[in-house]
Amino acid sequence: MLTAHPSLLRELVAQCETLRWRLAHEGGVETARRLEDVTYTLCVITGTRCLDKALSEARRQLLDARAEQQAPGR
Repeated sequence: MLTAHPSLLRELVAQCETLRWRLAHEGGVETARRLEDVTYTLCVITGTRCLDKALSEARRQLLDARAEQQAPGR
């Protein structure tokens, strides 16, 4: 299975978390639209259909990438 580069995953996860917080605390049509866009991208990249599953999969991929980097012989 192909996976996104960890830096892209980290950026998308951070954007989702920030936009979710803003939407919950400040609202706004623009914030909702941006969250929809980032959610779509993260879902496509992770092969999921909802934001919570996409975030979970992205975090799992980030942990796997970190473990691979720290593996002996790398």
